[in-house]
Amino acid sequence: MKIKLNWAFGVVAGLTAYFWANSYEEAYAMHIMEGFLPFGWVIFWWALTIPFLIFGMRNIQKRLKEHPELKTMLGLSGAFAFVLSALKIPSVTGSCSHPTGVGLGAILFGPTAMSVLGTIVLLFQSLLLAHGGLTTLGANAFSMAIVGPFIAYGVYRLGRKLNLSFAISVFLAAMLGDLGTYLVTSVQLALAFPAEVGGFLASFVKFASIFGLTQIPLAVSEGLLTVIVMNLLLKYNMSELHHLPTVKEAVK
Repeated sequence: MKIKLNWAFGVVAGLTAYFWANSYEEAYAMHIMEGFLPFGWVIFWWALTIPFLIFGMRNIQKRLKEHPELKTMLGLSGAFAFVLSALKIPSVTGSCSHPTGVGLGAILFGPTAMSVLGTIVLLFQSLLLAHGGLTTLGANAFSMAIVGPFIAYGVYRLGRKLNLSFAISVFLAAMLGDLGTYLVTSVQLALAFPAEVGGFLASFVKFASIFGLTQIPLAVSEGLLTVIVMNLLLKYNMSELHHLPTVKEAVK
């Protein structure tokens, strides 16, 4: 299994090294930055996030107890999300957009497991890379690690029920999970900072349009990359992946 995964960890290590070399530059990001949200909203988003994390940890423990050989694949799913979500691309507004990388893990292990992995990714980024923050970790986790994976998993399942091909289902899942994250972030910012004229709706339209300019092509790119990685996993790692229901469906 370790030999089969060498190519994947090589890619992850290379991209991580590249990002680390550039991580000391001034950081603007989709992740809501440290101290940006009012205290009330910090508590609110943490309260929504914690139950998903508890359920997700139980889900992971049960899965790994049944199939401990999936530990490496679970780690790879987290590493994929870490690298993609750390590749910040400046937008025309002075903020940044980036892929989320949560679609892969959500399809393989389900949305609750990816909620835990995504939160760990966001925690590492806030502590090591000044990307996001601790006070805003609950809000960032809710948008990227909870809503994004649930959208990705739901879209994937719907695509399979509609008899779409495996590749198209994966593409749509990763792309729409990415876009869903940004829509939720726009809602979070609009709720915390409603416009003086037009209130929440006007603020939401402003934030969503800013993110949309750069995020749509990034979401399409993430969808394509997720399909490529998934196909490679199916080709070289079926001995581990045959334990996962979504993979069993893909090879029927």
